[in-house]
Amino acid sequence: MAESLRSRAYHGVRAYLLIVGMWVRSTMAYRTSFLIMTVGNFAATGLDFVVIALMFSHVGTLGGFTLPEVAFLYGTTSTAFGLADLILGSMDRVGRRVRDGTMDTLLVRPVPILAQVAADRFALRRLGRISQGLLLLVWSLVRLDIDWTVDRVLLVPVMLLSGGAIFGAVFVAGGAFQFWANDASEVQNSFTYGGNTLLQYPPTVFGREVLRGVTFVIPLAFVNWLPALHILRRDNPLGLPGQVGFAAPLVALGCCLLAGLLWRRGLRSYRSTGS
Repeated sequence: MAESLRSRAYHGVRAYLLIVGMWVRSTMAYRTSFLIMTVGNFAATGLDFVVIALMFSHVGTLGGFTLPEVAFLYGTTSTAFGLADLILGSMDRVGRRVRDGTMDTLLVRPVPILAQVAADRFALRRLGRISQGLLLLVWSLVRLDIDWTVDRVLLVPVMLLSGGAIFGAVFVAGGAFQFWANDASEVQNSFTYGGNTLLQYPPTVFGREVLRGVTFVIPLAFVNWLPALHILRRDNPLGLPGQVGFAAPLVALGCCLLAGLLWRRGLRSYRSTGS
């Protein structure tokens, strides 16, 4: 059983990389266009932080957080989301494929469906979001006065990878939901792009109901809020212990397993268009 799962996982990852490689070669055939699109993506996503910076031209803190601290939140969630968007950003096309029947063409290929959907039209230009998030993260780390203990040093890469996995699970779960809803890409985007925007701001500016929802229902708070509060030596607005941020990898694993089950169930419910 375990050997079969490893074989399927290997086959799926290999197929995904092969499809991605095909799209990358296609993109690199027009290098100037790729460069322009990447720079444009970098600039467009950077405008979000420009808005935040403009706020700080009128106030000293936002929810008790300084500009470097907000930049730290922005950089961590943008990087984590950028990783998930780069790898799984095409999941919102599931509803379109279900509606027009092109999902059938994926079913007859000897390649895992999830790998095909995730790698479809792989957009290398999305590296612009990741690079912009990393630049702001580095800038914030230079400006912040953090007591860099071993646990805080390790928590930074852990939160980026775990956050990317959590966002990735939301992408897959949203894609699975489209097997039933057919036209639910905007619902998916409200949790992915909307969740990314939410996490760019300090948790202290939101009500307790919102904080409970993104902690215990859809655990987006584990992307950056909870680990960041420990790194920045901030109290948790819900009164949770600071060490709860270290649960991010376990939360990410649970989210991925749940998303996988939802995807499998959604795929089994697919009945084609009938045409």
